[in-house]
Amino acid sequence: MINKSSTTSLAYKAPGSFEETRYEKLHNVIVESSTTGSLQIAHTIAELILQKKDQNKMCVLGLATGSSPLSVYRELVRLHKEEGLSFQNVITFNLDEYFPLSKDDVQSYHYFMHSNLFDHVDIQAENIHIPNGEVTLEEVRNSCIAYEAKIKEVGGIDLQILGIGRTGHIGFNEPGSHLNSQTRTITLDHLTRFDAAPAFQGIENVPRKAITMGIQTILNAKRILLMAWGSYKAEIIQKAIEGDISAMIPTTYLQHHKNTTLVLDEEAAAELTRIKTPWLVSTCEWNEANRSRAIAWLCETTAKSILKLTDEDYNQHGMSDLLVLHGSAYDLNIEMFNRLQRSITGWPGGKPNADDQYRPERAQPHPKRVIIFSPHPDDDVISMGGTFDRLVSQGHEVHVVYQTSGNIAVSDQDALKYLEVASDFIESKSDSAIETLNKAFSETTPNQPAPRSICDLKGSIRKRESLGATRYFAIPDEQVHFMNLPFYETGMIAKNPISQEDIDLTVAIIEKIKPHQIYAAGDLADPHGTHRVCLDIVFSAIEILKPQSFMKDCWVWLYRGAWHEWDIHEIEMAVPMSPDQVLRKRKAIFYHQSQKDGVMFQGNDHREFWVRAEERNAATAQKYQSMGFSEYAAMEAFKRYFF
Repeated sequence: MINKSSTTSLAYKAPGSFEETRYEKLHNVIVESSTTGSLQIAHTIAELILQKKDQNKMCVLGLATGSSPLSVYRELVRLHKEEGLSFQNVITFNLDEYFPLSKDDVQSYHYFMHSNLFDHVDIQAENIHIPNGEVTLEEVRNSCIAYEAKIKEVGGIDLQILGIGRTGHIGFNEPGSHLNSQTRTITLDHLTRFDAAPAFQGIENVPRKAITMGIQTILNAKRILLMAWGSYKAEIIQKAIEGDISAMIPTTYLQHHKNTTLVLDEEAAAELTRIKTPWLVSTCEWNEANRSRAIAWLCETTAKSILKLTDEDYNQHGMSDLLVLHGSAYDLNIEMFNRLQRSITGWPGGKPNADDQYRPERAQPHPKRVIIFSPHPDDDVISMGGTFDRLVSQGHEVHVVYQTSGNIAVSDQDALKYLEVASDFIESKSDSAIETLNKAFSETTPNQPAPRSICDLKGSIRKRESLGATRYFAIPDEQVHFMNLPFYETGMIAKNPISQEDIDLTVAIIEKIKPHQIYAAGDLADPHGTHRVCLDIVFSAIEILKPQSFMKDCWVWLYRGAWHEWDIHEIEMAVPMSPDQVLRKRKAIFYHQSQKDGVMFQGNDHREFWVRAEERNAATAQKYQSMGFSEYAAMEAFKRYFF
């Protein structure tokens, strides 16, 4: 029997009947994680399928692609295989498809849907409908008209599943799409193509056009569920929910729909007014976290340092009740100032023989055994290179654990360069390994997974670059560990789900080293991104190991990556860096030559990684200075994870 209890929170509520604020114009449900939200959506779909089956009716689903619905589809497959959910009465219509693109291309949505859902359930082939990216330019208009006609023929879509793009697009309805638009071809926004470029091995391989259901087609669905996971979506979600209806943010058109629910994890909801600044909305629970958040916000809003804030500042910015509950501005300012001052330390492993009552880390034991988990083979130096250097110089036993090979981030051109150098030093040009690799490069295409031999070569390049950086920081090679976690090794952007082997390998390395400190990447931008997956694996391993005695002496610190930093009210340890240390960190990053000058996975930021890192660290130092603290060249920030 399928458990329906998890679907109750997704029941639609009209604006005004949910967490009401004067800002929000779309019903939304905030869940603790993307996993929880995905399960709720999957069970909502399953419940509808069963309801329609009981009525002897077909269930018509509108489906989305991309990383957001992956866990939804995995749960639907599980429900089919383990709990007997049948798709015999299901008809599906997909939102979109690249044009032109072969159905066999691994980047096609036809391939995506079959590999992630249709091939694993008992849906009838004739009930699957995906826009045809293989038709000719002359045929595409009639193909779109036929697609619309088929949707109407089956009685319309009962439940439409949506994701949201960084431009605010739903389907491929880019900014400027009309409210009355129907299924059609569309020219893709440059930002959309840029975001897709890594999957296609370069923006030049991304199709310029796509076929998409129109806004009106989507709004004709009887019910709509839009999912958004990760801090990467927070800004656009805030605009979609709180902004006015605008063609420049197509998601806002959903405000016209009377049965729409947005399902958000906590990171995606972070910019909503009731989450970010709840004191502006209603009575706020003034716990320590909210006090810190509010005072940091007040400093930024008033452009004042902490100790210059007045009672009037608090009163004029919706925080008068905070004064009533917790005393004068003076008392609140001192509390916040002391908390931030105590987060600053030049001793990230703890200062030996010092009073550590107000320090972020313990003085003892000293030296400590430390694990730095690095999702990719350069995140350690990019994200915490200064702290890494400091830990080593202060005598701690530092182990670096590279969780994935990072092989897909090496371009073919860079890999070929290394291969040709190796060829020059091999006497026999007929060496079988060289021949095999050259043949693999000549035959590989962006629309198929990379061959194992190429993945291994690229992984080796990143391994050797990593060893160059760790040796620069005087780490013995035996303290550098390359895990090559299995979930990553697909030869494609798309990765496998976390397996027990991934967790077991992580448990084993922690158990072997028995660390006093663990540093792990705390980026929460994309729940299916490598950083987040690697973090979930570390958390799973810690959960298994926490009953062991050595874990009682282990503290876990989370760092952020090249894209984001912790907000200042979240920071619990800030490690200052001198100008010389900034240069040492830069040099360590430079050892990762394959990730310089046009790196494959820059995201929406064109700066090189070392530039991003330096500017982010300088901005953190500037933030502390603006709050009334000493001026430093740069700072790296950490947040403690309690288990």
